[in-house]
Amino acid sequence: MKITARCHPALRPLLPDPVPAARGLPGWLREMPEAAVSEVLGGEQIRTLKHCAPMIDALRLGVLILNPVDLVVSDGEVHWEWDPPPAPETLISRAPVGVHVPEQAEGSPFAAETLIVKFINYWTLRTEPGWSLLVMHPVGHPDLPFRTLPGVVDTDLFGDGYIHFPSQLDAAFEGVIERGTPVAQVIPVQKDVALEVGEMSAAEVSASTDLQETLAAAPGTYRKEYRR
Repeated sequence: MKITARCHPALRPLLPDPVPAARGLPGWLREMPEAAVSEVLGGEQIRTLKHCAPMIDALRLGVLILNPVDLVVSDGEVHWEWDPPPAPETLISRAPVGVHVPEQAEGSPFAAETLIVKFINYWTLRTEPGWSLLVMHPVGHPDLPFRTLPGVVDTDLFGDGYIHFPSQLDAAFEGVIERGTPVAQVIPVQKDVALEVGEMSAAEVSASTDLQETLAAAPGTYRKEYRR
């Protein structure tokens, strides 16, 4: 599956390119230890999340869209120094962020007395036929001072449009959201999903038991044998 990202020629020199999420893994993953001592387990040494292949695959999935300019947050306001060349034919804001008032989330679990900023995305994103993009907060960056809200866009049809990223800003945050900070992770998905629910057959119970025993006996089996 390929995601095609395009920007206006006049803006290309100013923008950090989107990057495959596999090339933008967070620093904490590299720096965290391979193992740690568990007080709960009486001092036993256990492997850390660094060995959790499903979590790492989630961090690596899709593409990261990056903040184009330093954003200074102070006294509940966002400031920047950014003077992109006019490109009126894009019909897109020259300001790198917009604002949603908190009342737009009224009645939802996202409602909060905090500023909802909209990161402006200067890249069109196109997917192959039958594929949409799930837009979400960057999985490996829960420590960012904002929380990007999720959405799905049919980018096989909307590939010439711009997708912007509403995000809840931490009300207590004051500082700089630096250029190059991931503001969204976009992941190709297919919206039509079939679901079948039922009981295991005897053969399926046996196969599942065998697999669980193999996983317990040989750490790393999933990563080595069942991961693409």
